[in-house]
Amino acid sequence: MSFLELFLIAVGLSMDCFAVSLSFGAQKRLKRKDIIKFSFFFALFQALMPVIGWLVGNAVNIYLSDVDHWIAFGILTAIGLRMIYEAFKGEDEKRSVDIREWKILFTLSLATSIDALVTGVSFGFIKVNILLAVMTIALVTFLNSIAGAYVGKRSIHISPKGAEIIGGLVLIGIGTKIVLEHLSII
Repeated sequence: MSFLELFLIAVGLSMDCFAVSLSFGAQKRLKRKDIIKFSFFFALFQALMPVIGWLVGNAVNIYLSDVDHWIAFGILTAIGLRMIYEAFKGEDEKRSVDIREWKILFTLSLATSIDALVTGVSFGFIKVNILLAVMTIALVTFLNSIAGAYVGKRSIHISPKGAEIIGGLVLIGIGTKIVLEHLSII
């Protein structure tokens, strides 16, 4: 597999992280250290999941390929619905979904990296330099997550409440897209 192919795979895998980062960045309350922290976690999970998939290979593919899209859909939809609910619950910043919370950060990192796990399984079937693949995926995800947060921060048209609603809808949309792609509807 060429570096260009690995890079394009990395860009594709990092788009979920970019969208989540964009919505959280639009909330304007994140500091640089917060952005670095969640970008690091997104990159870490996007790098670890292909390794796990690559190690497990064909045995897990039989079981996981049937349900991976439902797992991603469930996690992303649950977080998205929570974000929308919290946006309407009140203006209190403490009530909103906060990516700085460890359980939210962990769950989002896991949810946005499920496709990377399946990609890793496919790496087990083809000749790929797993170290180069993982480093490329991690770096692209880290940079795209930072970019998403800063693009979101610079947006003056989205209120924190609106950002949570949009972010929730984006997560639900990503989960729906994953299911539709696996069901060959789109």
